[in-house]
Amino acid sequence: MNWFLVIAAIFVTWVVFNWLVNVLKTTLTTAFTIAAIILVLQLAVGIGPQQLLDTVMSLPRLAIEALQKK
Repeated sequence: MNWFLVIAAIFVTWVVFNWLVNVLKTTLTTAFTIAAIILVLQLAVGIGPQQLLDTVMSLPRLAIEALQKK
């Protein structure tokens, strides 16, 4: 067996594994941050997740309206 090929395969596997771990860490960090923001908004101000989602979904419309007024 070609040892160079085995070493290259191990290296590629290590790089892909590290990339997947980094993607997973970033995804979980983002998910926990969003959950914390929603929890704080709900407890402090009484804004629920649905109200926040409705506002986020209407942002493009609000931006277009703001640009048309200028």
